[in-house]
Amino acid sequence: MRLRIPLPTLMAGVVAGCATAATLLPVPALAAPGPSARPSTAAPAAGIGAATGAATAVPQPLGAFLTADPAESVAPAVAPAAAPLPPALLGQAVLGQPAGTTVQTAPAPGRPQAPAAAARHASGEAGALKAAAAGAGTAAAAQTCTPADFGSRSGSDLVSFLESSTTDCVNTLFNVTGADAGRIFKEPQMLTVAKAYQGLAATYAGNNSAGILQLVLFLRAGYYVQSNNAGAVGPYDAALTAASKAGLDAFFAGRHWTDVTDDNGAVLAEVLVLTDSANLQGSYLGVYKQVLNGYDASYNAFPKMLKAVNSVLSAPLWRGNWNTDFVRAVSADPSIGTALGSFAINHKDLLGTANAYLDVNAGNDLGRMAGDGPAVEAAVKGQVKAVLDASRITGPTGPLYVHTAYQANAFDPGQCSYYGTCDLPAKLTAAVLPAQLVCDNRTIQTEALSPADLAAVCASLRGEDTFFHNLVKDGGPVNPYGKDLTLAVFANQADYLTYSWAIFGNSTNNGGQTVMDPTDPNNRAVCVMYQKSWNDGFTANVWNLNHEYTHYLDGIYDMKGNFSTEISVPDIWWIEGVAEYESYAYRGTTDTQAMAEAAKHTYKLSTVFQNTYDNSDTVRTYPWGYLAVRYMVEKHPADVQAMLGRFRTGDYPGGYAVYNGIGTGYDADFDAWLDACAGGACYAAGPTALFDQSVSGPTVTLTDRSVQTGPGRITGWHWTFGDGTSSDQRNPSHGYAAAGTYTVALTVTDDTGRTASTPASVTVTTGTGTTTPPACTDQRTDALGQNCSRAGRTATAGNLDYLYVYLPAGTSTLKVTTSGGTGTAYLYYNADTWASPNAFTASSTNPGTAQSITVTNPTAGYRYVSLYAATDFSGVTVSTQF
Repeated sequence: MRLRIPLPTLMAGVVAGCATAATLLPVPALAAPGPSARPSTAAPAAGIGAATGAATAVPQPLGAFLTADPAESVAPAVAPAAAPLPPALLGQAVLGQPAGTTVQTAPAPGRPQAPAAAARHASGEAGALKAAAAGAGTAAAAQTCTPADFGSRSGSDLVSFLESSTTDCVNTLFNVTGADAGRIFKEPQMLTVAKAYQGLAATYAGNNSAGILQLVLFLRAGYYVQSNNAGAVGPYDAALTAASKAGLDAFFAGRHWTDVTDDNGAVLAEVLVLTDSANLQGSYLGVYKQVLNGYDASYNAFPKMLKAVNSVLSAPLWRGNWNTDFVRAVSADPSIGTALGSFAINHKDLLGTANAYLDVNAGNDLGRMAGDGPAVEAAVKGQVKAVLDASRITGPTGPLYVHTAYQANAFDPGQCSYYGTCDLPAKLTAAVLPAQLVCDNRTIQTEALSPADLAAVCASLRGEDTFFHNLVKDGGPVNPYGKDLTLAVFANQADYLTYSWAIFGNSTNNGGQTVMDPTDPNNRAVCVMYQKSWNDGFTANVWNLNHEYTHYLDGIYDMKGNFSTEISVPDIWWIEGVAEYESYAYRGTTDTQAMAEAAKHTYKLSTVFQNTYDNSDTVRTYPWGYLAVRYMVEKHPADVQAMLGRFRTGDYPGGYAVYNGIGTGYDADFDAWLDACAGGACYAAGPTALFDQSVSGPTVTLTDRSVQTGPGRITGWHWTFGDGTSSDQRNPSHGYAAAGTYTVALTVTDDTGRTASTPASVTVTTGTGTTTPPACTDQRTDALGQNCSRAGRTATAGNLDYLYVYLPAGTSTLKVTTSGGTGTAYLYYNADTWASPNAFTASSTNPGTAQSITVTNPTAGYRYVSLYAATDFSGVTVSTQF
């Protein structure tokens, strides 16, 4: 299975690697492929889901909550996944989270480590760390955050260290493995922290002033890591279960856990997940009902309380169904099912809003619960039917219908006639993919493609067959199955997200997916795609059409075995590079991003040869994969054929040896070739759309610099600005009504009618009603990004709030500003280490919180920023512009 996704993406079965040649990335908490191990303290209820085999897959405890990347990117990327997900894991993967949030459901591999994150104090988040300051202007000492810092401590020393750590730091523990996992999370360590948690829970004041959140996160991380590293950590027994329950009981016995505030919500959300991590779901049905029944529209003003409500829906009320104790408790008192059904029906007004995930998740859990045995089925099936009857397959209620119907159909299939969900994939396909064209061995199913568009897509795929075979010079199929293919094309991303997973079994946090196992006679290859809202140069605007089809062809004719076998060696440079190369070369268009990267000389060929999904980000995967494949195909075709000859027999180590044995032998020639490529030698014949942008306030000024290669001249320009407007001027200016990041696309046409399109992101920092750039999307809250902001920064007098930013090569100016909030926060910048009043190369020390630093011609790499609390400050926003 191959995916086209923005990196890093954070979900089960998907790796998002971030690495650079010159610098090391601070360790993030990213999701990555990991073993599917059953939780050690729970067993699936006998017979649950037996009809569909769902009992064989048990969802893992949830990992860390993370900041998600935007669901759509100008430069999508690819990552591996296993076969189509079984209902248990697919159901967990598609549970909704608040906008900009995702949850880790698989352990991340090790990552290189940057300077340890500095400790800081933030209300409701980081605990009560007080830095020892010798006097005014003295910098707070940075607290390190390494596995050894936790694994070397025990008893009260461990508890104190946790309480003084940041939540970001504790979240990195979700990723430890091996010996580190054993040292940090062995049961005596967990028992110590559980006892400390019980003590703080008894006096919980509705916020994190005592550092209780860090203890909860440590316990959650322990259960999570142990479930994935049971051999290294060792077993957890009844003693830990009892200690965790004692702490949870103390917490829920207090009066502040029901406070409707963000301070409480931040803690409550993690505590509710802990009830699931500890497999104590059956003990807290009353708590879950109280949370669900307590929700009303007033919660919408408190995002962290919404997260707490969703924690019930996305953790215990989903995963508890595999715990016999939970099923037994629900059988004895199925009123939790009534609460779910009432929630779904009573809050349908959420559908179509940013908080729709709450209503959809309620239906999702209700449908799943119907499969928890005869007693539960009898009690809740009427609720399931009521939700389905109150929802239409299409329109705003579509997501609620699909989630409820899928889970009921998967886990309570005996009632499918009553629910009206028998053969659900066919029912959904008929509703949302009504048009079909059989194109040789390909069946194209579509939501909105016209007959002419369908014919054009078919013609494009037919032509690509010939192009591919001429390129790779194969001798025919190397796998026995998978000769027939379904291509499903949704009209837009929203419909793809709503329906694709329930029809085809694919995860949908991506820009499209190819699912195939040509070694399985029962598997039909599927490419799932959607049309983009802007012109990307693909036929009928079907995003990644030719890239994904290349993956299919490569899997049939070049790569013997299934996808897991294919990626057993570092061959991503070929797998992704050949898909990119064919996509551009076959369409006769220029890969403008690759041309820009070629001029930078970021990677050596020998480095790209070692690409894996763990070590390669979007840029290294795509444009550099394209460049490596193009160079090898054009300059060393015999090596390519030797490699493919091995791959076609299933000898992946032998194929790897072909190019790995070259070592650095081609590096110098590749480097020289990059200069020629960037200079125009690799441009496609005809027009290539290129443009520069300049932003001033809400206005972007666009300057065409498109080129024509060979005969002809460019005669037409068409711009779309990403906000529904367009222009046919050559060099337009455009003002945006709101600050944000928009996709601008330029399509140029030459005097023979040939066209070329190029998109780019444009970020404006001002617009109607706002002067703040969009929120940074990195999962680490101390990470800044390009043209984005971090709000709510807080520290007490004498302390520092540390942040960092990665600058790509070619950055001409970095501007960092602070605004809003109260108090006095000085701004410091350092190019080499954590910035402070004693270590800075630029500073702004105006009274108050309005500060600004501009750095010209910075070099690429990690750069460091801090806010020093001359007095207590809170609510400050830090913004970047570069």
